[in-house]
Amino acid sequence: MAQGKRYSELAKKFDRAQNYPLAEAVALVKDMATAKFDETIEMHFNLGIDPRHSDQQVRSTVMLPHGLGKTVTVLVFAEGEEGRAAEAAGADIVGGDELLDRIQKEGFLDFDAALATPTMMKKVGRVARILGPRGMMPNPKAGTVVQPEDMGRAIDELKAGRVEFRNDKTGNLHVPVGKASFEAQKLLENAQALIGAVESQKPSSSKGTYIRRLTLTSTMGPGIRVDPASASS
Repeated sequence: MAQGKRYSELAKKFDRAQNYPLAEAVALVKDMATAKFDETIEMHFNLGIDPRHSDQQVRSTVMLPHGLGKTVTVLVFAEGEEGRAAEAAGADIVGGDELLDRIQKEGFLDFDAALATPTMMKKVGRVARILGPRGMMPNPKAGTVVQPEDMGRAIDELKAGRVEFRNDKTGNLHVPVGKASFEAQKLLENAQALIGAVESQKPSSSKGTYIRRLTLTSTMGPGIRVDPASASS
């Protein structure tokens, strides 16, 4: 009940039917992120795509210029010399069959992102049903199946703030852009980078308005509608 009252009070601070310029929406969301922890700020996109069609899937990555404000634990599926190279490149967890067994049999998921070398992908398929729904299954389109010589760069990017996004079954995207403790300008620049990346992935077969609705919100706060046109500019 207390949470419901808090939410209702916050909702009085803005017009739920209005589309706000992105900078103003960032300021409002920061002001309303009053929980006792550092809330995550997220962007939600409603896209003009038909997710039933394979040629209208939106999936890619974006480098957020100011990261996500958290330590990213990177797991790499690699064995032998490739595994030792991944450890040297800064991977937090490295392994092959034994690691796959831990995930499959013990439910081990104490990591934020997963990479794999191409030679490991046949084995990694064993855990696709576990990692896939969580958005952590290595995939060439997302840049998470990596040649050994590029592993260091991929690990560095993930730790620095590279974020993967992909549409869900209803044609929506849900992507974090930082923490409420970030300066407004840093949140704004992260959000602009994300919007640019999403716009660049518009499927050629998608007709009409691509970004139908754009919302900015915090973990415990209400969503603020953002004017897609102002965000794009």
